[in-house]
Amino acid sequence: MSASDDPRRVHFQSPEYLVDRLDAIAELFDKDRTDLLVEAIREYIEDTADSETFQELVATKYYDGQLEFETVKQLVGAETAQRLRLLKADLEDEPLDLAAPDDVDVYDGDATAVEPAADDEQ
Repeated sequence: MSASDDPRRVHFQSPEYLVDRLDAIAELFDKDRTDLLVEAIREYIEDTADSETFQELVATKYYDGQLEFETVKQLVGAETAQRLRLLKADLEDEPLDLAAPDDVDVYDGDATAVEPAADDEQ
């Protein structure tokens, strides 16, 4: 078990009917309430992290400087976070200063104009 997998005590309040249902399910499966809660949280996080809406929100907030890279890595995983980091670097780069092309005849005088047919113009 790595340091990040070490159990951490968390205290929260829940409506009584949810706790009662959870306890009934735990008893039915002969499991501990905490195990069921951890499993439910894990599934919720995985489902949320996989959603396109969530990933777009993370990307937007990261590009706007509202999230740090380490937070992004926790939210969407290392591979996606690295991809977002590279895209952000591209977005922050200065645009290329390309001079407008000289008056060069690309078609070397062989360009042909096409006239649309009357029934094409609608």
